[in-house]
Amino acid sequence: MRKLKKNWGAYLLFTVFSALFFLLITRFLTLQITGEAEGRDLAAQAQAQYARSQILEAERGKILDRNGEVIAEDTQTYKIVAVLDENLTTNEENPRHVTDPEKTASTLAEYLDLTEAEILDILTQERKQVEFGTEGKDIPLEVKQQIEDAELPGIFFLQDLKRFYPNGTFASHLIGYAQPETTEDGMVKTVGQMGIERNLNKYLEGENGELSFETDARGFLLPGGEEAIKKAKDGHDVYLTIDKKIQTFLEDALSQVSDEYNPEKMFGVVADAKTGEILAMSQRPTFDPDTRVGLSDNWYNQIVESTFEPGSTFKTFSLAAAVEEGVFNPNATYQSGSYDVLGQKINDHNVSGWGTISYLEGVQRSSNTAFAKLLEQMGDDVYRKYLDDFGFGQKTEIDLPNEAPGTILYNYPLEKVTTIFGQGSTVTPLQMIQAETAIAGDGKMKRPYVLSKVVDPETGEAVYEGEAEVSGQPISADTAAKVREYLASTVTSEVGTGQPFGIPGYEVSGKSGTAEIPDPQTGKYMTGRDNYLFSFLGMAPADDPELIVYIGIQQPDLPEDEISSIPVSKVFNPVMLNSLKYRNIQPAEAPMKESVPVDDYTGQSASSVKEELESKGLTVELIGNGETIQHQSAINEELIAGEKFILVTDGDLTIPDFTGWSYRDVVRAAAAADLELNATGTGYAVSQNLTADTVISPDQPLSVKFETPVETQTRLSQPEEENELPQD
Repeated sequence: MRKLKKNWGAYLLFTVFSALFFLLITRFLTLQITGEAEGRDLAAQAQAQYARSQILEAERGKILDRNGEVIAEDTQTYKIVAVLDENLTTNEENPRHVTDPEKTASTLAEYLDLTEAEILDILTQERKQVEFGTEGKDIPLEVKQQIEDAELPGIFFLQDLKRFYPNGTFASHLIGYAQPETTEDGMVKTVGQMGIERNLNKYLEGENGELSFETDARGFLLPGGEEAIKKAKDGHDVYLTIDKKIQTFLEDALSQVSDEYNPEKMFGVVADAKTGEILAMSQRPTFDPDTRVGLSDNWYNQIVESTFEPGSTFKTFSLAAAVEEGVFNPNATYQSGSYDVLGQKINDHNVSGWGTISYLEGVQRSSNTAFAKLLEQMGDDVYRKYLDDFGFGQKTEIDLPNEAPGTILYNYPLEKVTTIFGQGSTVTPLQMIQAETAIAGDGKMKRPYVLSKVVDPETGEAVYEGEAEVSGQPISADTAAKVREYLASTVTSEVGTGQPFGIPGYEVSGKSGTAEIPDPQTGKYMTGRDNYLFSFLGMAPADDPELIVYIGIQQPDLPEDEISSIPVSKVFNPVMLNSLKYRNIQPAEAPMKESVPVDDYTGQSASSVKEELESKGLTVELIGNGETIQHQSAINEELIAGEKFILVTDGDLTIPDFTGWSYRDVVRAAAAADLELNATGTGYAVSQNLTADTVISPDQPLSVKFETPVETQTRLSQPEEENELPQD
């Protein structure tokens, strides 16, 4: 019986093991035959287990200026990592983790923008590996090498690509910036956020590659294992029309004036007058694309995306329309001061006017009344067509995003009159540049552009090329030449508002402007001496323009003794002068004016001496109603032809009308006549206390007020509280 029980137990054990063996054999045969387990391909799973891959990161395309100077590019940087897990050290003589946190913190504090205590806090965390935040990223190669030379155990570096802007603040709103973003598949790639970086992101971003290889279970490459390489495709290089040198001229001038006058806003554009290429473009406030410092102050490119009332710079194109229509006669005269529009008065900036003056003088003085009368002669509908032909109220279609079209406010009689001198209607700086190319380029208007070409780095071939494009011909070549001549006189004339923009050796043609600024809080225009947009739109050389420069400065802090054109000229003049010289545009040789020697004419006939000297080119002014010369403003000197020479005669003492005389000439006249002079202001005489051509007493003091010509727009002669914005 006992033997039977033992046999039964052995039989049961044999049966169980036989069944397990059968199942194992069945499973083995099934796997061998089908190659699958639970629906999964075992070969593929094994391949996946031992296959490794590495991303081959593509380099983002460069942004370069017209001459190939780098504006933005990818650069190799490094991220610092500290290993804290001591289990990763397999050889105590060559530790792979941080062994001395205090020493490590002390050393790293010399290179990172972190204190020793902050670094020690990071190194004493209970983690296997730590990083050091933004302060531990973007480490340049030379700093990495210095840290490695310190031989700190457990400190390692990971290589990274960073978008680098080597010029700092440099056309920042035009260029924009790019930064890393995590995609849906978990990959990190650099993406343009604004400006050219964003607008041309599809060209600039490359396509990552991949290196695949087989390893064993421990991660070592398998001998004879398969490798596969998918090459990375770098992004395209973008060449702009911007010239790095001219852009630097503009940035430096804007920064200096911004520091000196603290304006609310500024902008500057330099364009090639013959092609429409934008050579420089910047604004204030601006930002550093590397650090993004300043970006929160202004996100948009105001040269492209914002509109404003241009003020008297707009008279450039109103004048062109009047010349083209044949209604502008420079020698015809009109009564300056004001113009009536259905009971509302449009005033000149000098409310009382300058009397009856020529239309050319009206242009030089920036008279609103002159242009209102020109509109009357042209007709509303005719002038409206010129606004369209010059491209106002329309996008220029420049190769930049979010361009604003501006608005032509031209529904009611008052709006039509104010538009002709640049108030009410709005424009962009790009529209003004485009329209100015018609004046500079014999009537042919060029579309502005900033994109020169896009180049495939592998082939070196351009996949896109920008080119000059005529966007219209609003005026004839003859009209353009005349307008350039008339506008040049605003700079050279003694009464011209553009005098501060004269540049030695080059003739500048242009127009200054002082535009009112709408107050969004009140619906009216702002008041106060500084609350304007001051600007100048000019080209040079005037006879054959090469460059157009447009500068605008809004609400600068003006000193009491300084006119509004001065801060604008401190940007325009150096930018234009340096750019002309840089482009090897030689200055014109100044014509030599003849010198006229003057002797001592005391006791001689005043009329005879006057006739003789005027025949030699001097301007002779007589003080007194006698016939014999008693005193003169200069003796035994050489004067320049055209200079004033004052003769004081015997008889009763009279004085001339000093209006328009320079400060120097009035001082000389008062000294020659032995009169006490009380002078206020600088520039040119605008008023005097003694009536001209009347007999005065020698002991009467002479008071003369001087001003430097400058316009200040005064739209309507009405109470301030009624000075509402024009309504659509």
